[in-house]
Amino acid sequence: MRTLAAFVFTISLLAQTTALQPLIRTNAPIIALTHVRVIDGTGAPVRTDQTIVISASKIQAVGNASDVAIPTGAQILDLSGHTVIPGLVGMHEHLFYPSFGFGVYTEHAYSFPRFYLASGVTTARTAGALETHTDLMVKKWIDEGRNPGPKMHITAGYLEGPGSFTPQMLELQSPEDARAFVEYWAGRGATSFKAYMNITRAELKAAIGAAHARGLKVTGHLCSVGFREAVALGIDNLEHGLIVDSEFDPAKRPDSCPPSSPAQLAAVDVTGAEVQQTIRELVQHKVAVTSTLAVFEVAPTLQQRFLDALSPQAGLNYLAARDRLPEASHKYSALRIRKEVEFERAFVKAGGLLVAGADPTGNGSALPGFADQRNIELLVAGGFTVPEAIQVATLNGAKLLGLDQQIGSVTLGKAADLAVVQGDPATRIEDIEQVRIVFKDGIGYDSAKLLESVRGMIGMH
Repeated sequence: MRTLAAFVFTISLLAQTTALQPLIRTNAPIIALTHVRVIDGTGAPVRTDQTIVISASKIQAVGNASDVAIPTGAQILDLSGHTVIPGLVGMHEHLFYPSFGFGVYTEHAYSFPRFYLASGVTTARTAGALETHTDLMVKKWIDEGRNPGPKMHITAGYLEGPGSFTPQMLELQSPEDARAFVEYWAGRGATSFKAYMNITRAELKAAIGAAHARGLKVTGHLCSVGFREAVALGIDNLEHGLIVDSEFDPAKRPDSCPPSSPAQLAAVDVTGAEVQQTIRELVQHKVAVTSTLAVFEVAPTLQQRFLDALSPQAGLNYLAARDRLPEASHKYSALRIRKEVEFERAFVKAGGLLVAGADPTGNGSALPGFADQRNIELLVAGGFTVPEAIQVATLNGAKLLGLDQQIGSVTLGKAADLAVVQGDPATRIEDIEQVRIVFKDGIGYDSAKLLESVRGMIGMH
């Protein structure tokens, strides 16, 4: 029976990898990663000189190199000087990119999945779609082995009211609209829903009720509804954290989104009674928070890989917009990141589940995959240890998806979803960007080849 199962697995593997073969570094039946450093995703200390054995898409062994027996016939990769982390579980991803002031966002069904996978993201939840049918087909093609990319979990559209910033969003007019929206997309394969900035409490309640009736979840980038109001209505997850929570704004009115301001955010005290009460309610009701620090960094250090990723026109548009940023925007960016990471540390200390994602929108500085890596760097800069930050970006996301028994950590028996990083992020966190091989279900993709296959495509498709 085991021989038959192995045969079926091998045939399935061959069928799935034929189209992807030029991008694959290794798909040997048995692979041993030897003499590697491991940051396992659980928050545990770094382990050195480890061996990981991969077979039949699973982690079959992991432990000290001196203790792990390497099976006969295994392909051995000596990874001295490298670090293995779990594949990133991105919980705020998109397949679209800003159009630099034109109000319409371009779907990137071809390039974005490759950027995510090349950067170590092996599982991705879209946190809102502007072309939900396309996103669902991208998932299907990846699952069928026709295109490379992470394991996709599709969040349908946006549950938004009047005042949306793009005509690509449906504007709800009633709770019945919200309920119908959920029913439609749930029936077509969406696994979660995203409430947006101008939704009313009644519409949010209707959407949550419809989603929960199907065993599905609702997250939110909110403004018209405060966090505590959303918690009381039963929301499962909140995006971006403190810096979008309008409940502390004296100008806040019911079901209305007040204008944000640096002065208002600066006045919010994370250690104060109001914020601490919000944290307690989030934790008590098991509402997760998604960290998206990189999208609020309006002018990060320009990297060559970033410029190489953009199409010529997108690059010109981005650089021109960046040059026009006033000094006040830079200061506000720093304030938001500082306040948010302070909130996130307090939330985690109180027992909250913090997850992370790239959110490749904003002013275009956050790119798919690259921003997932940058989030980890910013968490560490804000006071998280390296193992803690990697846990946020891996195992915590798996927990929110209900998949922590299958993915999210370098653990015996779990899927071989791993990122091989050149260097030591534990001592130099920027090494998290040096991804060389990404294993998804035991197939090792060449990160450099994936990136080269979509060089200059962001801004196009």
